[in-house]
Amino acid sequence: MTSKRTNQTTAGTQAASFAPAGPLTGRIAVPGDKSISHRSLILSALAVGKSQITGLLEGEDVLATAAALRAMGATIEKSGDVWTVYGVGVGGLMRPETAIDLGNSGTSARLLMGLVASHDISVTFTGDASLSKRPMGRVMDPLSAMGAEFTARMSSDGKACLPLTVRGLCPAVPMEYRLPVASAQVKSAILLAGLNTPGITRVIEPVLTRDHSETMLKGFGADLTVETDKDGSRVISLTGEAELSPQKIKVPGDPSSAAFPVVAALLVPGSDIVVENVGINPTRSGLFAILQQMGGNISFKKKRTVGGEPVADIHVKHSKLSGMDVPADIAPSMIDEFPILFIAAALAEGTTTTNGLSELRVKESDRLSQMAEGLSLLGVDVTEKEDGLVITGNGDLIPGSKKKTAIETALDHRIAMSFAVAGLVTKKGATVDDMSPTETSFPGFADMLATLQGSAK
Repeated sequence: MTSKRTNQTTAGTQAASFAPAGPLTGRIAVPGDKSISHRSLILSALAVGKSQITGLLEGEDVLATAAALRAMGATIEKSGDVWTVYGVGVGGLMRPETAIDLGNSGTSARLLMGLVASHDISVTFTGDASLSKRPMGRVMDPLSAMGAEFTARMSSDGKACLPLTVRGLCPAVPMEYRLPVASAQVKSAILLAGLNTPGITRVIEPVLTRDHSETMLKGFGADLTVETDKDGSRVISLTGEAELSPQKIKVPGDPSSAAFPVVAALLVPGSDIVVENVGINPTRSGLFAILQQMGGNISFKKKRTVGGEPVADIHVKHSKLSGMDVPADIAPSMIDEFPILFIAAALAEGTTTTNGLSELRVKESDRLSQMAEGLSLLGVDVTEKEDGLVITGNGDLIPGSKKKTAIETALDHRIAMSFAVAGLVTKKGATVDDMSPTETSFPGFADMLATLQGSAK
């Protein structure tokens, strides 16, 4: 692999080229889990006393959450690799002096909207150009039913977007809400609002999504139960006006970040790597199961539990993959990993079909369109559908672009990292137009790839 990072003429962008150059070997660790990092900071800010967090992802998205919580009264400090949070208690948030800029973090926006919804304060959230295009209505609707009021910018297609102002209601109105679509962010926003709401707030989840919020709320001492109703739906009940206790939290490695070196090692001949200390929560590990079904040599070593979360070291060897029909019901457990799965499908033997992925159109970019466009540019046989892609691979190197055209990432970190991995198995390599968005979730991503390649020498 070669990795030449050259600045584009456009200010702030960082183009990079990636090409085949031998196997990937060695042991690495990936940054802390992004979902757990956000929630660790938020719940610590609501606890009474001092919490300590190690392994926190120090990407731009999580740092945006930390800055927002500071603006609302929490004290958050870092010393070495330990983050210390002095919480204000449930109900103790203060109105910030100015609007809060969340950069590109949709998780920050949606979770903090829920947090503010049951406090007697008014907060304005702004974001960058990418975040400002993302719809917020699915979170606003249930929070409005709890009594929060919103003023939002309306997009050209009539969707509520940032900048938006939320005015919380205290006491808010407890509610029972059945999720119309699988969304851990909507579920978490409602539960966070329920913490400062008298009575019981209940979320009914027909399709299981990542359950970090439920696990961590219990760990902080919230009165929360999870049951299964007669229809098989999860019923999450939270008793409000909670008092949370401070905790010591060790954040495991992010499986969404581990997905990139895992797929790279599967695809690059001769590769043999170990990714250490990765969270393998069943609500997050769908990609690994699919890759194993495609023929991937992936094994989980030293399985253990850390802070209530299952963790393991992931051992990966180069494998010949076969295409498959990916079940739509697995989408919630790997929704962020489909871009890199599409790269694996491009190198698999046969056709891979995906469905039920409309959610990908409202991520940091329209990930279905961006991936289809980039794969087509590299000569991959891909068909874009309304809710998925159909990709036919030939089990060999990706042909590559006939023109020296950089693949557009649309400021999306997962698109950037996916096509960086594609470059390692594209005949003449691939150039990604801007790798700077990777700082939101995987600081040092390109250096990590270079380390794995260097270990083989």
